[in-house]
Amino acid sequence: MPASLTDRATTRLRDPAEGLVELPCLVALMLPDGSRLPVAADRTGHRPDGSTHAEGEAHGFTAALHLAPDTAHDATATTHRATLTVRRTGAAPVSAGLRVEVLLGATADPGWLVPGVFYGPGRLPDCARPYPRYVPGVTDPANLTADAWSFRADRCATPAVFAHDDHGGAALATTERGTLGQQGVGFARTPGDRPALRLHAPYREEPVAYYGSGTPRPADTPTHHWQPGEEHTLHFTLHLLDADPHAYAPVLRALHTAAPAPATPAAWVGVEEAAALSAEGLHRWHYRPDPPVLLETAAFDREALGEAGDRQAMHVSWVSGAPYAHALLLHARRVGDTAQAEAAMAVLDHICAHLTPGGTFWGQWSARGGWSAGWTGDAGRLHARTLGDATLFTLRALCAERRRGHDHPTWEAAVRANLAAALRGQDPATGRLAAAHRVSDGTALDHTGAAGLPFVAAFVEAAEAFGEPSYRRAALRAGAAFAADVHSEFLCGAPEDVSLAPTSEDGYNAIIAYTLLHEAAPGDGRWLDLARRAADWTLTFRYTYDVHFGPRTLLGHYGFRTRGADQASPSNQHLHAFGLVCLPETVRLARHLADPYYLRSARENLDCFRQFVARADGDFNAYRGMVSERFYQTDCFQAKGMLLTLSHAWSAGVLLYACEHARELPEFQEDL
Repeated sequence: MPASLTDRATTRLRDPAEGLVELPCLVALMLPDGSRLPVAADRTGHRPDGSTHAEGEAHGFTAALHLAPDTAHDATATTHRATLTVRRTGAAPVSAGLRVEVLLGATADPGWLVPGVFYGPGRLPDCARPYPRYVPGVTDPANLTADAWSFRADRCATPAVFAHDDHGGAALATTERGTLGQQGVGFARTPGDRPALRLHAPYREEPVAYYGSGTPRPADTPTHHWQPGEEHTLHFTLHLLDADPHAYAPVLRALHTAAPAPATPAAWVGVEEAAALSAEGLHRWHYRPDPPVLLETAAFDREALGEAGDRQAMHVSWVSGAPYAHALLLHARRVGDTAQAEAAMAVLDHICAHLTPGGTFWGQWSARGGWSAGWTGDAGRLHARTLGDATLFTLRALCAERRRGHDHPTWEAAVRANLAAALRGQDPATGRLAAAHRVSDGTALDHTGAAGLPFVAAFVEAAEAFGEPSYRRAALRAGAAFAADVHSEFLCGAPEDVSLAPTSEDGYNAIIAYTLLHEAAPGDGRWLDLARRAADWTLTFRYTYDVHFGPRTLLGHYGFRTRGADQASPSNQHLHAFGLVCLPETVRLARHLADPYYLRSARENLDCFRQFVARADGDFNAYRGMVSERFYQTDCFQAKGMLLTLSHAWSAGVLLYACEHARELPEFQEDL
């Protein structure tokens, strides 16, 4: 286990046998020209309570660092609270930023983690979506590739950076803002293959700034203009970890728990009202009867854009389609809304009546081109996640309808046909389910990534619904095969549009799949452990704090609170509500583990996204029932504090789905 601070060296925080952790200096002064001036410790003291105090002076600055074990939140003494006070003692003003750096021991694989922003290597070599990538010894910022990266804190779901060497690991964590404004985190490979963890005040974005495309923006490296006698204090935590790649989980849990939560909920409306509003929005703005579809987007601006601002297309799942038709049907049956029920059934009928020559669903319908593969970039390639989600939620709609005495043979036939294709595509050697299927015959095209995970859930539920043991066997084999992805702390491949980038959506799929596997085979403890690990990884994308927005921005004006929202992915850095799709499984997982932490996170997720569902025509310049997809919490795609002015079928749909389930859960009764 990691040891506490020792006094064997003034800057060494742990015995190298447990993973070397050193402070090369108290603070580095980051100058406008990019150079750095270290302020080293020249006086160090160790106290009986385990704390360390170090002071130094150089370049017209003094620095004093106090490190103390955080025994209030961590009985193992592996967490240390740090206070760094820096004072300008020189006679003239000077512009400089501050960097805190911790060095680990040599390693070939530091396993970087910046929650919501950077995972392991960042971008895999075969990933077609451009976003920051780590390659040792390479500096190619034009291609978003380097061995050192720094990010502003509001990009981070938790402003922290993790790494490990061959024996142990460490993390630095801070807050979004300090007395020097927006702060930041970063990492670098330093000489001798030693990982460096970094904190910056003010933030630094380098070697370039990522803005959501393959064309980076110039580095953004603000400094502070220090006046003589000016003093600032940085507060952060230092965490000493063992070598387990999953060691980040208790740290993030502790940071989340320690972060003060507002006393009042963020939600603008209760669960019942949110369900009614989102159902109305789906039906009023996204449903079209000829042919019956749920359009993927509807523009807020109905005067200037009108129908031209609506995307005249429907995926069979993911960003539209079956999952949200299912949610609308659940709601319509409950409240007795015949028009909504007929619309939802018509959408599912339309999807299920049009299968590919290979027997699967198509990926997408569009007004211009009819049925097609979707956004895969290959007319013959169907994305398995899109097919798997459509299969799972069509099955759930079928089962819900049967419980009410309604049968839909076309739905069952479509579900069985898709399951048959998934069975044929399962790798006989490894058990992995295909990531993509061929349009012409349904055969597997490749098995790279975790896009096939939704079929695990579909197999589990179909085995019970149809009494087919072969489905259960397929689910168990696939669950075992995808376990390596979960243990690697790098799940990727779920959305059609980000290639092999890790995404929060991969985590949602894993939570659903492994929770269902545990419930189908409760005697096998590995499924519950995998579900827990998947949930921990997924929660690295979930914001543990409320981002600061300027009062003149839309999100700032309305007081939008980000705690409980999820970063979509490192390549799509905006907040989204898609985590609501696994709310029922997350709640059940919390019960299985007897761990209220996962329940609290699920409640925060639903609380967050009961903001910005339009309560009336004109609410935040939208129409009643509209729900946006994107909330811009950082400098990516749009200016921080903006809102995407499109209602998305999936955004309204996942909110409706979560609300319909939450109203039946005792854990959510006070939110109704």
